Amino acid sequence: MKNVIFKKTLFSLLLLLSFVGFSQSLPLSKEAKISVITCGLGNETYSYFGHNAIRVADPGNNIDVVYNYGAFDFRTQNFVAKFAKGDLDYFAVVSSFSDFINDYNYEKRSVFEQELIIPQDLKQKLFDNLNTSLLPENRSYTYKFIDKNCTSMVVNVINTSLGENVIVKKGETDITYRSILFPYFDGHFYDQLGTSIIFGTKVDQLGTKIFLPFELKNSLEKITYQNHSLVDKTKTLLSFKKETPGSWWNNVYTYLFILGFVVLAHNKIVDKIYLLIVSLIGLFFVLMGFYSFHQELAMNYNVLLFNPLLLILIFLSIIKNKRWTYRFAVLHLLFLIVYGIFMINKAHFFIVLPMIITSGFVLVRVAIRNKKRIPIII
Repeated sequence: MKNVIFKKTLFSLLLLLSFVGFSQSLPLSKEAKISVITCGLGNETYSYFGHNAIRVADPGNNIDVVYNYGAFDFRTQNFVAKFAKGDLDYFAVVSSFSDFINDYNYEKRSVFEQELIIPQDLKQKLFDNLNTSLLPENRSYTYKFIDKNCTSMVVNVINTSLGENVIVKKGETDITYRSILFPYFDGHFYDQLGTSIIFGTKVDQLGTKIFLPFELKNSLEKITYQNHSLVDKTKTLLSFKKETPGSWWNNVYTYLFILGFVVLAHNKIVDKIYLLIVSLIGLFFVLMGFYSFHQELAMNYNVLLFNPLLLILIFLSIIKNKRWTYRFAVLHLLFLIVYGIFMINKAHFFIVLPMIITSGFVLVRVAIRNKKRIPIII
């Protein structure tokens, strides 16, 4: 979804400067075509979902450029902290179409083009708005995973230029954002697991907004404008079969092996290490929920499984307070039951189910070890 510009040619830099300075008043010729570009999925984290951009091709003015709203700079000071907090600046850039297509050809990612069928005056308005978005005061924006990304920015600039919300989501508005996202992690198991447990309630809302590139592509094929299709027939500019990466460790089998070891080891130290890891993950979730501006990380009910209060249980166990260790173990078993019931209709239920079972085994063992036998007085 987020297209990182690693290499900018001298031509692209000069192109950006010239567009900011002069293209506001440049009239498009009648040969001009404006298209929505959709790029295929990649195997880097930022490319799992694909990418959208807008192409302006005007042979009459010797223009063939791509406007891209998904750029960010790895050299930004405190990059990781800013990205996690949700105040990292993303920005609009323009590059030659040849540079753009060569990058995706090198990455072996498919590229599709959908030409907008709109009047000349609206093409001009869209072209002017695209160039306005390159101005220093306009080019930066704060990225939001669902609400403001390379896809939503493309949708917004087109709808603004058309003067109405022509581009809206078509199809799959009755399933959650979480369900929509889940299949995109094919071949990246731990990314799928990580995003499943770090996202909170926002991604469980119905996915009524266009927020992914191929949602936009599929919706454009169904949208009409002024009694005709909004876009021409989709053209395939590059075609590659996505290769699903193989990994000896990044798969469900290592996940099940580790959890199976915890269950079968039946060892106090192993149980404590497992509970410590789970509780620290939960503590991280809680801190991120307060620290980050990403609404997707707030209200994370997965802390019922990854519960920071397990740290208290571990402490009580270490100081050998059997009564309260038992009580806390039972309390966390109740949390686990509530979590399991709540999760039944969630998209990530089956991916966390092995952890629910493992945690259940561990907590039951802790409870049994610390349950005091109550003498019966006759």
